[in-house]
Amino acid sequence: MSVAIILPARLASTRLPNKLLLDRTGKTVLEHTIARAQEAQAAHPGLFTTIRVACDDHRLIAAARRAGAEAVMTRADHQSGTDRIAEAAESLKEDIVVNLQADEPEIAGDRIRVLAELLVSSPEAECATLATFIFDEATFKNPNVVKVVFSHYSHKALYFTRAASPFPREGDSGFSLTFDRDGAARRVYGYHHIGMYAYRREALLKWVALKPSPLEKVEKLEQLRALEHGFAMKIGIVDRHVPGIDTPEDYEAFVKRMGHG
Repeated sequence: MSVAIILPARLASTRLPNKLLLDRTGKTVLEHTIARAQEAQAAHPGLFTTIRVACDDHRLIAAARRAGAEAVMTRADHQSGTDRIAEAAESLKEDIVVNLQADEPEIAGDRIRVLAELLVSSPEAECATLATFIFDEATFKNPNVVKVVFSHYSHKALYFTRAASPFPREGDSGFSLTFDRDGAARRVYGYHHIGMYAYRREALLKWVALKPSPLEKVEKLEQLRALEHGFAMKIGIVDRHVPGIDTPEDYEAFVKRMGHG
């Protein structure tokens, strides 16, 4: 089963203008993220057969091609990255499409593999995504941190929300699980959704053809559209995740981690 990695690349950014073209490390943010996709492909060439960048500006196409990636121009009026990669996926032959956010320059290639193989090994699922543990109460209650609730039997998503969920009705400020990490038990408050997806190509095209659903409109989370329409979404758990770049502070921290601060 073959997999395409598509990076939706949009130039406009409210909190950090033109962030994908920032290049204080010697490469643009987009080029760094493409390199992570290329590492995954080099490690698993039989799995990942295409890397494509879906752009809305000729400068992004130039950066993508400079990094050695295929780049295509997509419509400027797409409402989401999912819509953008669906347009780019229409002409592909691959069975599965991985949506890799272009502002994730430190994503581990192994994470991309885990996500793709999660869907390869789950023929009953239309799509898959990742989550990681929430170990502190402040993060658990932060509405900017999207939580996922899933079945611990099937590992399929039940709900995504900005609220603290599951809610501790008995008043104990924490989820009942413990996590043994480096020999120390830690309370797990919940699971933080990581915004990476793998889709069966036909499911992706069906997803974007659907109208926004009621729950999606309330929570402002497009993945709820898939759940409301009966899509089975597999959840993979990873132990940590380096966040993407959304703000000037995020980029400054990234530059320092890359040794250019």
